[in-house]
Amino acid sequence: MLCPSVWPDMPGAQVFGVIDRSGEKPVLTPLQKPVPVTPEILELAAPADPALVFRFTGTCAESKCQHFDGHDCTLATRVVQLLPPVTDDLPICSIRPDCRWWAQEGRAACMRCPELVSHVYEPTITIAAVADPPTHASAIVSG
Repeated sequence: MLCPSVWPDMPGAQVFGVIDRSGEKPVLTPLQKPVPVTPEILELAAPADPALVFRFTGTCAESKCQHFDGHDCTLATRVVQLLPPVTDDLPICSIRPDCRWWAQEGRAACMRCPELVSHVYEPTITIAAVADPPTHASAIVSG
């Protein structure tokens, strides 16, 4: 299974999208096919942090990940439970057939994925809660 939210320094990480930050909110533009992370690819983001420019995928770390509860990705669960959909149409995605979020949450995860980024400059209470592994959706009032 692939995770749609890995860091570029993880073994086997690949770029699967470019983040367009020109609008009010960041939007993911997916690549036709994931590209292995190399120093040359990361340099394309310079002088910015590559995680500000690219979205990365890689093998789900399962029990080695703070978001994995032994069976499910709790990050995917929080994304679906706490964030509104950002599109009405199923986005184009090159990793969907192998994506843990798709396998676990289906269309609901995909409808939120284009707006998800690793770096948020001023996160709302809700965005901070989504990213926080110990937070359960039932504990959130509003963001």
